[in-house]
Parts: sequence; C-alpha cells; structure tokens
Amino acid sequence: MHETMLKKVAIIGAGVSGLASLKCCLEEGLDPICFERSDDIGGLWNFTEQAEEGKASIYHSVFTNSCKEMMCYPDFPFPDDYPNYMHNTKLQEYIKMFAKHFDLLKYIKFKTMVIKVTKCPDFSVTGQWDVITEKDGKEESSVFDAVMVCSGHHVYPNFPAEQFPGIKKFKGSYFHSREYKGPEKFKGKKVLVVGLGNSGSDIAVELSHTASQVYLSSRSGSWVMSRVWDNGYPWDMLYVTRFETFVRNSLPTSISDWLYVKKMNQKFKHENYGLMPLNGTLRKEPVFNDDLPSRIVCGMVVIKPNVKEFTETSVIFQDGTKQENIDCVIFATGYSYAYPFMEDDSIIKCRDNEVTLYKGILPPLLEKPTMAVIGLVQSLGAIIPTSELQARWTIKVFKGLFKLPPVSSMMDDIDEKMGKKLKWFGNSSTLQTDYIVYMDELASAIGVKPNILKLFLMDPRLALEVYFGPCSPYQFRLTGPGKWNGARNAILTQWDRTLKVTRTRVVHGSKTGFPLLNLLTILFFPLLLIAVFLMFN
Repeated sequence: MHETMLKKVAIIGAGVSGLASLKCCLEEGLDPICFERSDDIGGLWNFTEQAEEGKASIYHSVFTNSCKEMMCYPDFPFPDDYPNYMHNTKLQEYIKMFAKHFDLLKYIKFKTMVIKVTKCPDFSVTGQWDVITEKDGKEESSVFDAVMVCSGHHVYPNFPAEQFPGIKKFKGSYFHSREYKGPEKFKGKKVLVVGLGNSGSDIAVELSHTASQVYLSSRSGSWVMSRVWDNGYPWDMLYVTRFETFVRNSLPTSISDWLYVKKMNQKFKHENYGLMPLNGTLRKEPVFNDDLPSRIVCGMVVIKPNVKEFTETSVIFQDGTKQENIDCVIFATGYSYAYPFMEDDSIIKCRDNEVTLYKGILPPLLEKPTMAVIGLVQSLGAIIPTSELQARWTIKVFKGLFKLPPVSSMMDDIDEKMGKKLKWFGNSSTLQTDYIVYMDELASAIGVKPNILKLFLMDPRLALEVYFGPCSPYQFRLTGPGKWNGARNAILTQWDRTLKVTRTRVVHGSKTGFPLLNLLTILFFPLLLIAVFLMFN
C-alpha cells in the first residue's frame, strides 16, 4: 500500500482526545497544529468557576468513573501515588504531565477559535480543507491536508423545554446542569433534579447534604453501580476483561440477560429504591454513584417518575403526585452533538440529521477520507485509551496505509453497528458500543491487537493477565507499530499500583497481588453455566 504524501493536520480542541491526536500525528511524522479556544489544555477536565460558552463545563466535585489503570494513555501510566479514582484536579495534573512529557504544548494555538471548516475547491482531488480561525478578533485562513475534530460532546446542552409544560411560568430558578458548580447556594431549599444520569445523581447526592430536600426525577430508571466492586476492587478492573467479554457474548441471550440483571441487583434491589430501568437487560451505561442508595434510604433524596408539568411553585409527576414549594430545578438532561464550525453539517450528520460515522470516526460519504471525529464513541471503557487508538487508526487511513472499503460497505457496517446498538443499548443518540470488541476491531486493522494464543505459547504469565485480567490500555501498545517497551511490565504490575494507594495500613502477613481465589471465582460460575447449557443442547 502506498503512503499518501499528507503533511499538515488541523486538530480542533486540546482536550484528552486532541492531545492524543496531536501525539499520534507527531509519531507518524506529520505536521499538526492544534487549535484551542480557551487558555489551557484539558477540555472537559479544565475546571472553571463559571460555565463558558462553547466549552465543556464540570462541577467542582467531579471524580472519574474509570480507575487510573484503565483510563491512562497507553504509554504513560499515572504516577504510583495517584488514587484509583481521582478528583478532576488530579486528572488535570496528569493531562498536563502528559503534554509536557511529550512536548505537545508548542503545537497548540491557545485562545484560538475555529469558526469555519470548508472543503477546498479541489477537494475531490486533494482532500484538503480550508480552516478559518479567530484570535483577538482577527481571522486567519489556512489550508490543511486533514482535519481531526476533537471538540467533545459535553458542550451544547440538551434542554428540551417543550417536553416540560409550564416551565416558563415556574417562579423558582431553573437551569441546565452545566451551570452547576457546587451546593453552597442551595442551603435549606427544595430542589428537583431532572435526569438520572451520572451528573444528575452526583448533583442530587451532593445537594442532599445542604438542601432541605432533593427530588430526583427519572424517565426510564437506571442501574446504579459503585466504583468499589467485588472484594473492594475497582469495578472496571474486574468487569472490563477479555474473558468476561467472551463469556457475555457467547452465552445465550436469556442467560446473559439473567446474569446481568442479577449482577446489577447484587448490592441492592433497584426496584425497592425506585431505580429499576424500564428495560433492565439493556447494557446502557449505568450510573456510577457510591452514595445514592444511602441518601435514598436516609430520605434525603426521593426518586420520582418523569415530570408531567410545572406550575408556578410546584411540579406534577407522571404518576399524578404533586410536590409543592419547589425552589429550584436543575435539568441534567444531557448534551447535543453540534459542530458550528462546519459549513456543511451534513458531512458528519449525513443521514436523518444524525451523526453517521464509519467505525464511529470517519464520515463515510467524503470523496477523500481526510476528516475524522475523535472521542465521540461511548462505552464502559475510558475515553483516553479509546480516543488514542482511534487517532492511531485514523492517521493510518489519512496516510493511505489502511485501505477503506467501498462506501456501500461502510454504510452496511454502520447499519450493522446500529442494529447491535439498538439490541444491546436501546434507542439513544449516543454512539454506544462494546469497549473491548470495538478496541480490538481498530487494533486488528492497524496490527496492534495482542495475539492471545501466541502469548500463551511464548509468555504464559503475561497471557493470563492479558486475557483474564483487566483489559488495560497498555495492551494496545504491547505489539506492532507504536509498541511501547514498558507495556509488558505495566500490565504485570497494574495490581501492585492499584493496591499500593489503598494499603496505607499494612497488616503483617497480608498479600499484595491480585488473589488467585478471585481469578478462580471469575472463572468458575460462567464455566459452570456454559457446561450446563451444553449438557441440555
């Protein structure tokens, strides 16, 4: 395959996806420029005291839902002393360390907003883009061989006011959750939070310590998971494994669904807390909150159904119940995909005004594959390793080192993925997928997927950890192009780093590694179910 003479790449956004794209471009000898409208890197994780237009916004108390071993850049582990789940300021520290270590800052133009991206007149031949930027009121136009859109999907709030009759006459305050920063203003107030997602539950729990009463309204319910999983280990280091994925995808749907519901109800029965999802077998992203069940059982958070309508001072719910004297409503109703800098929005939203991307990355109808959207896919895996692998795959496409199938085949692949998404995750606008299946698909295409069978023959110790242990990001820098020499050691010592930060009072004689008993427990129950299934078929 002949390498395309592509050189200049525009990267829009210096968040975790933009930085991954920047580093991957440099590794492949390209000439990238990253445009960042704010004065710092980090994107979503760059906390500001006020929500800023066109920029993602988080509240002060945000913590990560993925643990450090599962969410790092694949060739840059977190420092040993960092907590497993960390405050946003700690993650921002890490992001800055990453940028400094790989000398990325000099390629970023800060306080520079991309205002328009259009195809050059000869795009069908060159695949080039005209990128217009603005800084200090001055516009500048530049031509680039390719564009990587890394602007994220937590920027433009989804606030469907028409779905909440009476909200305009409500006399209390109301706003979208992106405006929320902390609980100080809500002392002694009655607050309604609309939306049972991660933000909605976080805000409801935090407010329950200062507000007089918090109501949390949910349209369809949700599974609620704790970051602390079986035997106190991080949830994703036990759940996001190759073996677990193989078992889930191999079992008959009825057994897989039963196991899933049983596992989700292991800590507490969701039905008794008003949290049970309408369709409990869907693998939609659960809510991660360690304290919500406790605040419900203590009466400080009351779960309510969907809102029917508002009056001047009260809210009426779909079940007919009414809550008087509501002081404030916070709409944690998610975000919309928007690309205001795209002159032709249909490039990305090319079908039914929905985001339509091959592999969740490439607009399939472009004459030349020189635009990519990085970091849009959502799964139970972390965004950093996902966007990093997306960037590596994309640059191989840009350079002509990976041949794309015909447009019809790409559209068929998109349709197939959409069908699977509907089956496993339900009807939603997000690009949800199975993390390991998706990562392996990209990794296989560019020759970086670990060969498990070969590993069992050549390095059995590593093979056991790769297959039965956490599918940590290091696995995708273990072999092939971009191989990192520290990957093997990082995989073999990941449990040591995980336990180091919590074993701050060591009991004499205690073991330090991941117990063999846990591995046997993980193996035994699924294998027993498979054996029973085979006996009766």
